[in-house]
Amino acid sequence: MKYNLFWLAIVTLTFSCGNHKPIDSAGNVFALTDTMLSKTKFAKAAVQDVKNELRLYGKITADNSKLSQVFPIVGGNVIKVNVELEDYVKQGQVLAIIRSGEVAEYEKERLDAISDVAIAEKNLQVAKDLFAGKLNSEKDVVAAEKELEKSKAALQRSNEVYGIYNLKKGALYNVTAPISGFIIEKNVTQNLMLNSNNVNNLFSIAQIDEVWVLANVNESDIGLISQGMDASIKTISYPNRTFTGKVDRIFNILDPDTKAMKVRIRIPNTNLALKPGMSATVSLQYAEHRKLITIPSSAIIFDKSKNWVMVYKDRSHIETRIIDVYRQIGDSTYVLDGLQEGETIISQNQMLIYDALND
Repeated sequence: MKYNLFWLAIVTLTFSCGNHKPIDSAGNVFALTDTMLSKTKFAKAAVQDVKNELRLYGKITADNSKLSQVFPIVGGNVIKVNVELEDYVKQGQVLAIIRSGEVAEYEKERLDAISDVAIAEKNLQVAKDLFAGKLNSEKDVVAAEKELEKSKAALQRSNEVYGIYNLKKGALYNVTAPISGFIIEKNVTQNLMLNSNNVNNLFSIAQIDEVWVLANVNESDIGLISQGMDASIKTISYPNRTFTGKVDRIFNILDPDTKAMKVRIRIPNTNLALKPGMSATVSLQYAEHRKLITIPSSAIIFDKSKNWVMVYKDRSHIETRIIDVYRQIGDSTYVLDGLQEGETIISQNQMLIYDALND
């Protein structure tokens, strides 16, 4: 009873013995009211190119042109670590401090170079004075000038080392950030002992305002991939959010173990939601080189193991029709049979109308 009262509020019901108009489940002629019509949306059945979808799996990675790995230049004891994973750091910021005898040795070499320059300058002046008094030859002056040049070159090299590695006086070495970005890898802890042959990076820093997805393509699907394809990306972290990008590189080497080829998709990441290391599902659409009737997926009603649509002619002429679905891709559904091009279907509130006419 309540169900019928609800429909009395939104449809016009009249009794008729004719069968050219739709009859609702109570045996009355059915027609949409103005209120219901204003809340109902429609779509045209149109012939369009059929698209298919290829699903790939991959990982979010940082753009390696915006990635920097930080290696220690000296061995020693890590006495302090100032940052953690996912921290944002600025270029030049101190990431860790290492106490190292090698730094002290660099300092000794620099001080020796400063002393050598001072001695060479004094020797040159003495040689010039002696030459002026006819007590030595011009050859002695030239030799003193060459010695001063060598001493200055050694000091310049020492100063360049200090500048490149940001060395300070004493035995402490500051590990600094070469670029601004996020710490995406950290392989150092306080009190860790490093040797001079250490080959592991201490930190990896990445700028992630744009990231990559590296996805695997099965050997059987390689022929379907082309550069510039639109890509939709889903992640476990954001199940209700779709990221978009384009295939911008196809790698031409197959992994010998998996027999898969990799493709790269660039994704803008302005709000920094995507993090390197996240798993990603990639959907790529491609054309099948055929045309079929296409309707919005939202218009389809699945009931009694069949697909139905409500074909609209006017407010009192609405037909419930079975369709043969070929494929659904996102909000587009391709229809093999049951609709003609240009027919109007109901794409919103069709369930209410279907229930009224068929229950």
